[in-house]
Amino acid sequence: MGRAEFEAWIEFYKQNPFDDLHRFHRPAALIAARSGQSAVEIGELMDWLAPEPVPDGLTAADVATMKAFGINPNRRG
Repeated sequence: MGRAEFEAWIEFYKQNPFDDLHRFHRPAALIAARSGQSAVEIGELMDWLAPEPVPDGLTAADVATMKAFGINPNRRG
């Protein structure tokens, strides 16, 4: 494999992560949301299936307060 192909695969996996959230949880949430069995929104299902981790040094209450002010404590950068 040449360098260009290797870098193309790196970019592919950045855009299409190969992890449980993207392989299992998102499809399960989509199927559940569209099955007609529930009025639950897909975002709620995603939060239930794969909750965001609480960053080190914060409590769940800290995270809830930050989200109330529109701050995403898990965003990097």
